[in-house]
Amino acid sequence: MARATGKSEAVYERLKSDIESLRLRPGAKLGEVQLGEELGASRTPVREAIRRLAREGLVDFVPGEVARVAPISLGGVRALFEFRMLLEPRAALSVATAGAADERALLPFRELLERLEEFDESFRARDAAAQARSYQEFYEITEDFDQSVIAACRNQYLARTIRDLRSETVRLRHLSHSGPRRMLTSLDEHRAMLKAITRGDAQAAEAACRHHLAQTLQALIDSLTGQDLALGTDVQLDVVG
Repeated sequence: MARATGKSEAVYERLKSDIESLRLRPGAKLGEVQLGEELGASRTPVREAIRRLAREGLVDFVPGEVARVAPISLGGVRALFEFRMLLEPRAALSVATAGAADERALLPFRELLERLEEFDESFRARDAAAQARSYQEFYEITEDFDQSVIAACRNQYLARTIRDLRSETVRLRHLSHSGPRRMLTSLDEHRAMLKAITRGDAQAAEAACRHHLAQTLQALIDSLTGQDLALGTDVQLDVVG
């Protein structure tokens, strides 16, 4: 049983990584037999991993049918960000408030600010090819920021809800940072959030987070509707009005 559970976890982590990075495109079929052969697993751990990913919103799974990677739609993106804008600015406010009361809570964010500044300096000095290769480094900083906010948020229900949305949020990351210009803009937005939090300025942290989410949503809309994006017909452009 322990071996099966471990195999299921390994299959889950691999599929989740491939979906979040868009190596598995929206709408891609997830046949249990084919995946089992590719990943060296039996159908049981593959099925368990697919069901788990379906609960996280990354897979459309109907028993008896071939599972597919969940599509990305403009309507879904808008709904997700509408929800995030209710949650994450409030979490940023909570973290900054906690930091104003106890500076020890600010240490992770001060370290992240230093990492961000170092990355900014090195990123701007690189040529276009080197910049493209360094996106993952920026993603790691922003992921650490998001996880630090979740960890420091005083409201456990708010933190848990934000954490539960991470899988869908991470998959969109690769679409929102569609070029160096957006990368630098996002970098500035994260700098503003970090500076506000490290100052213990709750209102500024809340406003900076809301601004970042609004800008990210617009970048996603531009990517999904742009002529240079080839995600295939499973990306549903269902904006109304």
